[in-house]
Amino acid sequence: MSPVEVKFFFDDQEVIGLSGQSVGAALLANNDRVLRKTRFNEKGRGVFCGIGVCFDCLVVIDGLANQRACIAEIKEGMKVQTQVGAHA
Repeated sequence: MSPVEVKFFFDDQEVIGLSGQSVGAALLANNDRVLRKTRFNEKGRGVFCGIGVCFDCLVVIDGLANQRACIAEIKEGMKVQTQVGAHA
């Protein structure tokens, strides 16, 4: 079965991914590299390990903070936001 396009939103911008992709993979494919910002200096972080170990790719998904983009599967209409520090 071939992948189906999935529309979701990253920081209020529509993004197209493929069914089965993680949020991180879909955002990387769309050239979105900064997924969160550090608490004190707001330095950009993105996908580092890609397997859910390092927590550098934390995002807010549908209002729930601290979700790892590299292991969360995209869903139609999902709303993903850049996370700043430990909160949304």
